[in-house]
Amino acid sequence: MSGGHNICESGFVNRSIMRRLLTFAFFIVIAVPVSGESYDLLRRNLRSHIQYLSSDALQGRKTGTKGEQMAAEYLYDALEANGVIMLTDRNGQDFTIMSGIDSIHSRNIVGIIEGCDSLLRDEYIVVGAHFDHLGTHTLMVDGTPVTQIFAGADDNASGVAMLIELSRMVSQNRFDFPRSIIFVGFGAKEHAMAGSWYFVNRAFRGIANVKAMINLDMLGRGNAANPFKLFSQVSMAELNPIKEETGKRPVSISPAVADATISPSDFLPFYEAKIPVFFFTTGTHREYHTVRDTPNLILYNNLVEESIYIFHFLEVMANRDVLFKAFNASSKDREPTVREDGVFSASECDKRPQFFHSDEKHFLDFWVYKYLKYPKAAISKGIQGVVEVEFIIEKDGSVTNVRVVRGVDDLLDDEAVRVISVSPKWIPGRIGGNKVRTKITLPVLFILRKG
Repeated sequence: MSGGHNICESGFVNRSIMRRLLTFAFFIVIAVPVSGESYDLLRRNLRSHIQYLSSDALQGRKTGTKGEQMAAEYLYDALEANGVIMLTDRNGQDFTIMSGIDSIHSRNIVGIIEGCDSLLRDEYIVVGAHFDHLGTHTLMVDGTPVTQIFAGADDNASGVAMLIELSRMVSQNRFDFPRSIIFVGFGAKEHAMAGSWYFVNRAFRGIANVKAMINLDMLGRGNAANPFKLFSQVSMAELNPIKEETGKRPVSISPAVADATISPSDFLPFYEAKIPVFFFTTGTHREYHTVRDTPNLILYNNLVEESIYIFHFLEVMANRDVLFKAFNASSKDREPTVREDGVFSASECDKRPQFFHSDEKHFLDFWVYKYLKYPKAAISKGIQGVVEVEFIIEKDGSVTNVRVVRGVDDLLDDEAVRVISVSPKWIPGRIGGNKVRTKITLPVLFILRKG
């Protein structure tokens, strides 16, 4: 830590918070959350959350369905029971997605544990996870309709379960957190991350005070083939001290930094808003987006270890005097959203640009990584890393002005620019029904694997 605020002021707690502290006084025990008893409790709770969220009763939690609403209500009740001050009611932040001529209603669930330092509690760290999934599919077997349920135990009941348990651990140790922690369950991730976009661009008035975002998505299958990993756009010079300090805490694992292809998730709207993001995941697997993603395949002991690590990672960030200097420019110094050349950021669009009627993840998976050619010279030199590429989707859908905003090496930078420059046309973004020029920034990963 860099001179953190470990000892919080005793007199700042307002009456509202005090009432909640008193309400939960008989249930809160301030303790290091890694004792044998705490470990077993954490494991039991994670299993219980995942089993409910991926149960048949929720019918796969498809966006806009009763099952998704049940998941949102379960999350609300769990956060409130953990002592989180809820910023939404049980119905959440309601928003509507247009799908053709139909409208789909979804919601976000938002709560806060206020920081205990009068100087830092107005700065927020968001911890988020999406609770929706794919729903059901009916197929004919010997002439009889059979309904299959996409349980989504790993994607993303695992992330929601961890979100709930992190809220419990932070609540129990709230006087170790000078900054305020915002806990968010996002709806409609499977609809182009609509919930997280809505939170960043429409719903959360304190977005300018969000200093970091931790995204939890698919954390239940961590093993040698799918290692626990972390993606961030923060420089290693600022990330390494946090990881080193976290490593001094009672943790047994540490995530590898961007050691595999990272698919966009709910961190992306925060990323586009130039908020430091930290995406924790164990990645995709053969059961991803299939009916086989069930609770019996979750590796609960590993999920416990990951939860403990992320709790301490969050605690270290909450205590640092200054978070991420490169992102702390005042609003006067920041690049305006709309420039003189009439280019909007994707986050400002009412309807984001689409690649073949899908999102940036689809563009990365089905264009960039499909046609990317790892330069042989870079392979021989062992060069790898994340190249951040900015480009503009013109009003006619063409891709122009492709440039590297954060590079690794000319060999990798040039290849990333090449494959994006030859992209097919997109569906342009729209504001108020009008097509607009839209800027997008995406991370392109070049990773060398043994063998």
